[in-house]
This record gives sequence, C-alpha cells and structure tokens, in this order.
Amino acid sequence: MQRRYITVDVFTDRAFGGNQLAVVLDAGGLSTAQMQAIATEFNYSETTFVLPPRDSANDAEVRIFTPVRELPFAGHPNVGSAFVLATIAKEPKPRLLFEEKAGLVPVDIRREQGRVVNAELTAPQPLSRLAQLSAAEVAPCLSLTADDIRTDRHAPQVVSVGTPFVVAEVRSRHAVRRAKPDAAAFGRVLPRDGAFAIYFYTRDVPAPESPCELQARMFFPGASGLIEDPATGSATVAAAALFADLDSLLEGELRHTIGQGFDMGRPSILLTRVRKQNGKIVSAHVGGSCVQMMEGTFRLAGEG
Repeated sequence: MQRRYITVDVFTDRAFGGNQLAVVLDAGGLSTAQMQAIATEFNYSETTFVLPPRDSANDAEVRIFTPVRELPFAGHPNVGSAFVLATIAKEPKPRLLFEEKAGLVPVDIRREQGRVVNAELTAPQPLSRLAQLSAAEVAPCLSLTADDIRTDRHAPQVVSVGTPFVVAEVRSRHAVRRAKPDAAAFGRVLPRDGAFAIYFYTRDVPAPESPCELQARMFFPGASGLIEDPATGSATVAAAALFADLDSLLEGELRHTIGQGFDMGRPSILLTRVRKQNGKIVSAHVGGSCVQMMEGTFRLAGEG
C-alpha cells in the first residue's frame, strides 16, 4: 500500500529553520521494527507514526521514533504532528488529543484567517526531579570547565515531564556557543535515571537574539554518534517546569521565550508557559510555529 508522509520544520516560521520532522500519516499495519527502520531511513531527529486512537474520544495514537529508539514522549514531534493533522483536517478542531507511551498529550491549535499558525502541547506528566549531578561531571560532556557551569540557581539535574533529560545552566553565551559533545565523558555520566541527553542553557543572551530570554543547546546519542538537536520541546518544557518549581511565585503563570539551534544554523523559537496554584505546578506547556516542507508517499517491499 502507498503510505503518505509530510515533513515539517518545527518551532520556526521560515523554511530550513527549526527542527525537522517526518509525519507518516498511514501507519496502520506497520510493526515496531518497520517503524524503527523507516525512522532510521528518514534520519531526522524524530519521525512520528499516526495510528487510529485506541479510545475513540481521542484523535490519534502517535508513536515517536528517533533513528535509534522509540520515545515515550517528545516535544517537536507533537507540535509538528498536530500542525500537520490540523492543516489537512476537513473539520478544524481547537485541540487534538494524542495517545502516547507517556500518557495522553493534548495539543492546542491556533489559527489565523483559517490557517494553522501555532500549536502548543501540554506535558503528559507532572515534573519529576531525579538525580543531581555535579558541575565536574557535566562540564566534560560539553567540553567545558566546571567553572562554566552555574549551580547557584540549581545543580545539573535529571528532570522529566514525560522524557528525562539532564538540565544544566551555563554561565555565558560564549560558553554555550563553544560547547562540543565529548563521547567518552558522556559514556561515564549517562544514562542516569533514564536520561541519555544533556540540555544546557544560559540566561546571558545578547540583544540581537531578542526576543529570546534564554539560549539553549541539546546533545544526545544519534545513529552516527553524539549529535545536536536544533529544537527539543520535551527538554524545554521540562526545564521550564523546573524553573517554575524553583520560582517563589505561588499563583499565576510563568512564560519564557527560548532559543535553540542558533549555533547550528537552524534557529528555533520555543514558547513555554507553566501554571502554578498554591505554589504547585498544575500544567506545563511548550509551543511554536511550523512550516510544511515536503510531502510524498512510499511503499514497503512486500506490501500490496
């Protein structure tokens, strides 16, 4: 059978920015091994497979694969998949509900003049703060020194709202820019509490990079060794939840505009908001714009 796919650039409003995503729309009947092989063939940071929902109250089951493994939840695949499904829908909906390994993921759709311009997900799980790491452990993974890692606000820590990441603050924009992944150091430190990747950020953002309040990068194991992700919604929303947990705000909403991918030529803008009541986080969200890039079909050998 012919299976349709659409590719999008996520967390950007211009082509060839943001994070690439392939969305396979006709995934029924594919085995897990076939999905993994297709994701490896696309070789984007993630590929999603859209299946009929198990519960008819929801819109789709969505499975997410990197070139090397399946993920229980991820950010840009949800935002991008929702953008694609909302764009091709015959009956527009303001919200889509996706069934995923990590739980039910709502994604809100914003339209202007009938056109989908933005999608925002709600994290499927509450914030988990797991293992703390030292600056001396994390810095070599990024080819930085321990002095480059800030620990006054928080120590490097594994955090999750669906998928775990190490989140670390870096002292300067210059240090973020010159960071490089070191495979030997990664192997000594990770995985830790299920985290395979390091998301690091700085608040030292120069005026030309406005409206970003933070600049971030993320290194993780890919099919060809350690690679960089241009926009990581699941890590960004987990970091935003951590910031909110550390903030003294008791009631209200904390918002951030976070840049990622600037240092690899794929600038991305991620918009986060975290709601608190009685000092507790009640929901965490990340969203942004998308641009449709390509579409086509494929047929696997042996299929009718």
